[in-house]
Amino acid sequence: MNDPRVVLPRDADLERPAEPRGLRRWPQRVAAWTNDGRGRPSLFGEILDWMLAPLLVIWPVSVAIIYALAYSIANAPYDRALQGSVMALANQIGFQNGKVIVNLPAAASAILRFDETDAVFYQVRGPRNEVLAGDRDMPDPARDDFTAPRAVYFTSQVVRGAEIRTAYTFLEFRGATGPVLVQVGETLDKRTKLANEIINGVLLSQILLVPVFLFLVWYGLTQGIAPLNALQRKIRGRKPHDLSPINPDEAPEEVRPFIHAINDLMARLSQSLRAQQRFVADAAHQMRTPLAGLKTQAEIALRARDRAEVEHSMRQIAASADRASHLVNQLLALARAESDAPVAMARLDLGALAADVTREWVPQAIARSIDLGFEPCAEPALVEGNAMLLAEALANLIDNALRYTPRGGRVTVRVGCGPHATLEVEDNGIGIEEADRDRVFERFYRVLGTGAEGSGLGLAIVREIADLHRGRVVVEPTRGEAGSVFRVVLPRVGAETG
Repeated sequence: MNDPRVVLPRDADLERPAEPRGLRRWPQRVAAWTNDGRGRPSLFGEILDWMLAPLLVIWPVSVAIIYALAYSIANAPYDRALQGSVMALANQIGFQNGKVIVNLPAAASAILRFDETDAVFYQVRGPRNEVLAGDRDMPDPARDDFTAPRAVYFTSQVVRGAEIRTAYTFLEFRGATGPVLVQVGETLDKRTKLANEIINGVLLSQILLVPVFLFLVWYGLTQGIAPLNALQRKIRGRKPHDLSPINPDEAPEEVRPFIHAINDLMARLSQSLRAQQRFVADAAHQMRTPLAGLKTQAEIALRARDRAEVEHSMRQIAASADRASHLVNQLLALARAESDAPVAMARLDLGALAADVTREWVPQAIARSIDLGFEPCAEPALVEGNAMLLAEALANLIDNALRYTPRGGRVTVRVGCGPHATLEVEDNGIGIEEADRDRVFERFYRVLGTGAEGSGLGLAIVREIADLHRGRVVVEPTRGEAGSVFRVVLPRVGAETG
């Protein structure tokens, strides 16, 4: 003890409960009781882990604190009794003729030592630290503690192999060369017994309350997640086509953001399903026309007797097959552009790609007597894009321009490299009325009265590809004459980094 006046519990006698074995694996054990059947912990198990695991750590600490408090409480009454003994002994000491006199008859000494549980020791030391009475093997406490006569101090000592609690005081006599030390000590058996009784009473109540606490925790968690279970049953009871939003008011406050996210997902899924259903219905409707033509012309060819009629029917069949093939290719291109699958992007020169695509359409332009020109950019128009999809977009724009430009007309493909990279296809064809300029990008929409053949998907594909590349597509009338200019605007790599 560094400070003999401070009452401290004896760590040597502290019977600390052993730490529960496998405590670090407790969350896994609890989660094993409340998992989803495949070894993954449930929300119930996770909450139970975080509630019980700290309890198992705090409980041993609380037991140690309780023991310290119990020992402090047990010390108080016995320290008061010990203080009374040392003061009673001090009253039997006097000073006469330059000598310290200890007036302690044998009967009084027997009474002082009497204790049914503990062994009692006492000692009187004179001014020169000589033992005047009592047990000679009691240690001499620090005399630096002497500040006032008859002030009682406490300390812990070891006498004959046993730890004792000692109360001591100093007496001052006129004419004496120094203070007289009086100390009385006793072993700690009854203090330990009382402290253990206090601890046992407290721990017994705790042990009895632990099952109640566990039941209340389990019951509280069960009731707490009951709304989640009810919500789960309600969602499971839905029919497959029911994508209506979930009412967030039926869920706890903490779950409402999750409900809003699910509702947003179902809204997007519902929109996607409606678009898919509309796409399938429109595709089926569009495919019906070329297939009906194929069937009709085939029936005519089977009934025809004249070779010229058979050849005419076969040419019609070939034309219908071409239209059906073109429609199928357009549908596949649109599905590829709308796919949620990630698209590989790479840096490419839009001018070089446009030149290659334009070159491929020269034979079709010559066959229709249309002048197909190309105007490159003075410098590379670098973009981040997918070469196949951008080529598909330009091919659809050129195909659209050739279909709606009369014989003898002209179509010009132009690449711009300003702040943005632009891809333009200009024609001097029939043009597009202002009321139709926004609708031409809708699926299967075709301007009436043009007489041109088409699937109505080409411009819709262009818009999807432009959106996929963080760009846009616009249509404007040509300056000074009939016709249209379709312009695809894309982010330019040089403009972003330069």
